[in-house]
Order: sequence, then C-alpha cells, then structure tokens
Amino acid sequence: MKKPESVIIELAPRFEVGAKSALQNTQLRRNMGKATQTIRGKRASVVDELADWESLRVAGQQIKDEVLQNLDTYLEQLEATVTQAGGQVHWAKDAQEANDIVTRLIRATGSHEIIKVKSLTTDEIRLNEALELAGITAIETDLAELIIQLAHEKSSHILVPAIHKNRSEIRALFQKSMNLPDLTDEPSALAGAARQFLREKFMSVRVATSGANFAIAETGSVCVVESEGNGRMCLTMPEVLISVMGIEKILPRWQDLGVFMQLLPRSSTGERMNPYTTIWTGVHANDGPKEFHLVLLDNGRSDVLADAVGRQTLHCIRCSACINVCPVYERTGGHAYGSVYPGPIGAILTPQLVGTAYADSLPYASSLCGACYDVCPVRINIPEILVHLRGKVVAEKQTKPQSWFDGENVGMKAMALTFAHQRTYELAQRAGQLAQWPFVQDEYIEQGPGPLGKWTAMRDFPAIPAQSFRDWWRERQRDE
Repeated sequence: MKKPESVIIELAPRFEVGAKSALQNTQLRRNMGKATQTIRGKRASVVDELADWESLRVAGQQIKDEVLQNLDTYLEQLEATVTQAGGQVHWAKDAQEANDIVTRLIRATGSHEIIKVKSLTTDEIRLNEALELAGITAIETDLAELIIQLAHEKSSHILVPAIHKNRSEIRALFQKSMNLPDLTDEPSALAGAARQFLREKFMSVRVATSGANFAIAETGSVCVVESEGNGRMCLTMPEVLISVMGIEKILPRWQDLGVFMQLLPRSSTGERMNPYTTIWTGVHANDGPKEFHLVLLDNGRSDVLADAVGRQTLHCIRCSACINVCPVYERTGGHAYGSVYPGPIGAILTPQLVGTAYADSLPYASSLCGACYDVCPVRINIPEILVHLRGKVVAEKQTKPQSWFDGENVGMKAMALTFAHQRTYELAQRAGQLAQWPFVQDEYIEQGPGPLGKWTAMRDFPAIPAQSFRDWWRERQRDE
C-alpha cells in the first residue's frame, strides 16, 4: 500500500519497541509519574467546582458535531469573514502545500528568521524542518518547546512538550546552550534565562507563525490560548502573522467560544481560566500585524471525516486530559508513540491521518480502561475508536497474502475451527487439560510454553479446571 502523500508525520519504531525502551528509563518514569499525577489532581479539583460540568461536555460535543456535519459551509463562511476583516486565506490539501505556502509568505518579507507560537499543527507538518531547508530559522518561544528545540528532541506531551525532563536536566541544557555556567535549577531562574534569551527576538523578528485553538466562522476571529505570554508577544508585535489551522478547529458562532473557554483550561492545565487568551480579527491600522494569513490545512482530515466512527476524533481540542489519566502513557511517556500526537488521542488520530497500515501498533497502545473517555471535555469515545481501528488493522492484514507458517495466522484459524462446533471445543478443552500439567503450579500457569511465555511473563494464567462447566451441568442433570 502506498503511503498517503497528504501526511508527512515522521513515525518512530512501533509502539512496543519504543515502550520497551522507555520502561527501562527509571528517571523518565519518575518524571512522568510525578507530572501526570499533579496535573490530574489539579484538573479534578477545578472540575468538581462546576455543578454543570457534564452539561458543558454535552454542549461541547454538540457544537463539534454541528461543525463536522456542516464543515464545508462553515469553512466558506470563515474564509469570507476573514477576508472581509483584511486577512488572507490559503487552502492547503496536505503538509507539502502548507509548508510551501508558509515558506513563500516568509520569503516575500525578506526575513530569514521567524518566531513561533507553540503549535501542534505546525509540528504535524514538520514546518520547522521545511523552513530550515529553505534557509529560514524558526525560533520556538514557548518555554517547553524551546527546551525541546535546544535539546534537539521531539515533544512528548501535547500540552507540556518537555514533561519528560526535570529541572536539573533543563538547567544543564541551558548552561550549555546559553553559556550560563552559574545558572541554578530554581524554576524562576530557568524561566528568567529563557525570557532573556527570547527578548531580543520578540523585539526584532518581523514574522511570526502560530496555530489556532479556535476560529469563529461568524466573525472571522482566531483564538490562541496559552499560559506564558510568549504567544501574545508573537501574535501582536511582528509585522506579519501566519497561522496554520486544521480545518476542524472552527466554531460556528461567537457565543460558542464561551463553552470551550470553560472546558479547555480546566481540562488542560487545571485552571479556571487561561492566563492569556488572544483573539484577533483580520488586521487593523496601528494595532498588531500589518498582514494576517490563515492557512487552512486538511492533511488527511477529510479522510477522518468520512469514517462514521472515527470522525469524532476531530472533536479534539488538544487539552491533553486523556493523556494525563492514561496508565499506559504515564509509564512509557510520549516518545514511545512515535508521533506528534502521543497518548490516547495520538493512538486514534495518527493511524487515521497516516493510515493504519503505517501505524498499526498504536490502536493497541491502550488497556481500554475508559479513563480517557471519562475525562474528555468533548466526549470523544476513544475506546470505541480504538476497537474500531483494531478491526481495521486486522481486516487489512487479511487482505494481504498470508502463509500457513505465519504463527498468528495459524493460531487464529485453529481457534476459529475449534470454536465453530461444540464437539471440537470440548475436545480442545480435554487436550488442554492434559497438555497443561507440566506447567501448572497452585492452579496457575506462571510460565507458558513457546509464544505463551511472553504473555505469562507479566501475568499468571488460570489453569484449565479438571471439570468444565458443561461437565458439571451434565453431571447435575443425571443426578436429578
């Protein structure tokens, strides 16, 4: 199968490979455990304050449903209102087109540097790499993104990209990168070093790029929420602002924003409101950038929209609540997922964007405990989508030529034959009772033979009882 040209997300090795490596890093596990538990506690506290939290979740879900059902209409309306307000709208069917548009716009200014607001969408299309090839330097201004950029690493969390690093590791990085040998690991000192490093760029660079949390079709307004104020600097000081937005980020009406301004901060940072919420509509004389460009990105989203089950993934507002409660993510960290989008949302979004054939391990990166669904502010049924995608993975494998020497293929076909008839099922039970005796200890199999050894290495398998339920029932019927 040909890899979709519309997506250039860089995938790392399969999840089970990345997870095995991550689990061996005890410092990573300590960092992840402490960080996710802290965020979970804060979120639970502020959510419990709202008696109508579930009503807000339902409202958010309904607004997103309305958007997806009328996406073409709202996109055209957004284009019209942004243009009317003095902005320019560009359509990008894929990552390559989006990168080409942004590169062309930057080159038109004569600038060789840009400052960036934290943006998952630009990470998705690998904008920084594309600009580097064009001789343009992209400078991340979000503290965590700056840490990742200086360390030449990938993000490991949607909201907190450097969640896998502790402050001692960050101090060492800043000491080397910024030539600050006397820097301490106090958070205020680290933030001060980053602030000093970035201040000159805020004052001198003429072009900025951003993503968008929301765009209002009714007014043409674009909204970015953040916690540090660096985004506000990028969105107001440069002469040219270029925002790259996934086409699903639209809200129909201005009043809809009120729902998400309550859902998002509580679900993401455990705060009642965002410290910085920047909303702009087109351009205005002597106020903010002189040029505003909005790049509307598809990059596989239309394919997701076409899937009746999977399309609810496009409800996502990138709050990271699902990530912070996921027991799998907490133990492996984000790099194990091999994608810009880690955790439960990444396990369902990435396979749909790139195709399950290229990310077939991610739908299995879950215990299906359902905690992600419980906390999702827009009620995305992530377990349902995971099972749906697992079915797609299996179906795709069945369409490929298979050999009877394929262990999984042999096992599945044997199971199908065994369970097809009562007689074969009972014969298999008796055969299992006889075959298991060398491995049974205290009614459990602690070390299985062959491939079963991998399964029993982490859990005990109950031994097949000497008397099955069917045998017991027959005996009971005879006694009566």
